[in-house]
Amino acid sequence: MKQFKIAVIAGDGIGPEVIREGVKVLNKVAQLDSNFQFEFTYFPWGCEFYAENGKMMDDDGIDQLKEFDAIYLGAVGFPGVPDHISLWDLLLKIRKSFDQYVNIRPVTLLKGAHLPLVDVKREDIDMLFIRENSEGEYSGAGDWLFKGQEHEVVLQNSVFSRKGTERIIRYAFETAKKEGRSLTSISKANALNYSMVFWDQVFEEVSAQYPEVETASYLVDAAAMLMIKDPKRFEVVVTSNLFGDILTDLGAALAGGIGLAAGANINPERDFPSMFEPIHGSAPDIAGKGIGNPLASIWSASQMLDFFGYEAHGKVVLEAIEQLLLEDQVLTPDMNGTASTSEVGDRVSELIATIISSKDIAVK
Repeated sequence: MKQFKIAVIAGDGIGPEVIREGVKVLNKVAQLDSNFQFEFTYFPWGCEFYAENGKMMDDDGIDQLKEFDAIYLGAVGFPGVPDHISLWDLLLKIRKSFDQYVNIRPVTLLKGAHLPLVDVKREDIDMLFIRENSEGEYSGAGDWLFKGQEHEVVLQNSVFSRKGTERIIRYAFETAKKEGRSLTSISKANALNYSMVFWDQVFEEVSAQYPEVETASYLVDAAAMLMIKDPKRFEVVVTSNLFGDILTDLGAALAGGIGLAAGANINPERDFPSMFEPIHGSAPDIAGKGIGNPLASIWSASQMLDFFGYEAHGKVVLEAIEQLLLEDQVLTPDMNGTASTSEVGDRVSELIATIISSKDIAVK
């Protein structure tokens, strides 16, 4: 039996509550397929850990995480800890240390999810964002000069290496080719005359090697407008760290809300563990009430199954989420329901068992 070692960083706020349901779902899938199982190890890192220890994670935290096949992250951030500390000292530290340079965020409007746009068909909202995740605008390069003085100056530098830019664009082309879909590049070359001109140049260079992939390129502001006015034109999308971060939050609004937004941070070479997470925040205002929406964390669990090579099982998890939405009976308050976090996880697990049984999905 194959065993996958998963490091769980439940984090802050509703993180532990929603991750618990994702773990429940993963265990249910493994229970129904006797060829693999999961071993979960929990780490208490996050803002509460910071309040007690003055740091977001153990000093040797990265070395500890190296031993795992994947990382499952809940949420990071809580009042009292500056956001730049909680983000940089845990989430971005893991992404950069493990060269998780591919961020994958699906923007797909499932059946039963709220359709916020008029004159748009449900099937028109089906995008896959591939975001550069290791450098760009979030490289952390810069300086703070003359701090506290009247001539104070801050410098925030973007870093676009040829290696980093080419590998994410190539990954996007390979994905589009495999799925038989178009690829759209999003930049801002008219205003960012070095970084984004370079990005566009590399996109054109790599595009020449994939003549079978239909391509398009938009400025980020135009892309934001078109995602609302004509979302069907976007299939696979590749963009930089900052633009990808912003546009996928817009995408979450188009695809039923932040409670359905999942993300994967991938090291394609598998030299290091990859990390899977819901992209919503820690929601401290509802933490501990047992009403946080676990569907995004469950969706990210399906991404983990895909990553491990169990795509059929990952699709079953998504189908179970979709059936839950269509039933419209067991939903959390943010989706106009009255169910608890655990009740949603229980129902998704029940649906997974029913779907697998009915389809008699072949095991590996």
